This record gives sequence, structure tokens and C-alpha cells, in this order.
Amino acid sequence: MYIPAHFAPDEATVGELLRNHGAADLVTVTAEGLVATMLPFIYVPEDGEHGSLHGHVARNNPQWKLPAIGDSLVIVRGPDAYISPGWYASKTEHGRVVPTWNYVTAHVYGQFVVHDDPVWTEDLVRRLTAKHEAFREHPWSVDDAPRAFIEGQLRAIVGVELVISRIEAKAKLSQNRPAADVEGVIAGLRERGDAASAEAVELARDRALR
Repeated sequence: MYIPAHFAPDEATVGELLRNHGAADLVTVTAEGLVATMLPFIYVPEDGEHGSLHGHVARNNPQWKLPAIGDSLVIVRGPDAYISPGWYASKTEHGRVVPTWNYVTAHVYGQFVVHDDPVWTEDLVRRLTAKHEAFREHPWSVDDAPRAFIEGQLRAIVGVELVISRIEAKAKLSQNRPAADVEGVIAGLRERGDAASAEAVELARDRALR
């Protein structure tokens, strides 16, 4: 990944992205070529030297059956947004501005491991559910469904894990712009209704000021 110095995130930013992202793209290199699946992951930082990502795929998805060649890749994304040069204060000063795109992403590399084990997979499903139901006043629980139904659902999925060997991350959040332009970006994103991207720019600005 191309990472200019001013877009290199600190460890806290990378950790937040891996803990809080939604779904990500799992890409494996196989004898049949590249194979990719979008799926939610749980980040387990205490696993090994660099942590691991836990997820599951449908049993009918052939990706888990195809041996991975070398490292596999999970592409994790945070907020991303079009940035209009019309938001920059410097547009009125000299006009030498162009559109760009802000984004937060991590390329997570590692060994692809399959867990065709209903005990492992049920534990994963419970952890995923707890993570994504946490916003609700009365969270849905796996135990809310009939046990026989849950067991049937578990037979239809297979656990997968990426044992992380390295992470390349980038947070392109207007850090290369003057302070007045950054404020314009934040205001423009909020006006457009993109609160997540605005908050990401604000957080990057605040961290740079510490």
C-alpha cells in the first residue's frame, strides 16, 4: 500500500478500525486464482504476535475448501467520502485546489485457517452478535432462537481465521491541508449528512494537535 507519511495512522487508529469495522473483504490466492468474500470479522488482538481476525463463510462457499497459497489478505475499511474543493478556504485565496477522496483502510495479511468445528463457530457467532447488537436497548441473543434451529444454521457455515503477520494501514483524512481547509471539510461533510467521515477528520485533526 502507498502510504505517505502524513497519512500513516498511529496504532490507536488502526486498533479502532479493526475493532469497530463492519464487514471486510477476505481475499485468498488459490490454484484457481483469486477468490474473495465480504464478511464480518472479530478482531482478537491477543492472539499471537499481531492478533487475528475471526469470521465465517457459508458452507456452500467454495473459498474455504480451496487451499490458500501464501499469505491471504483482509481489506478493512472505515469511513470514506468525496471531498469537494469548494469546501476549502484556499479555493477563494488562490484557486489551486482539486477534488480528492478521504478514507481509512487497512490491508491485513496473514495465514488463512479454516475451523470446520461447530463449537468454534458458535462461539464466534455469539461474539459477532454481541458486538453488533450492543447498540440496542434489548439486544437479540443467539439463545432467543430455538436450539434446533441454531444448530441447523451452524451446520450451514464454516469458521475462518486470518492469523495476522502484518498490517498496512492508511488514514487519508485531509491531514495535508491547511487548518482552515480542514474545518471546511468537516463543515461540508456534516452539511452533506456524512457524520462518520466528518468525525474521522475531526479525530485526525485533534490527534495531530496533541
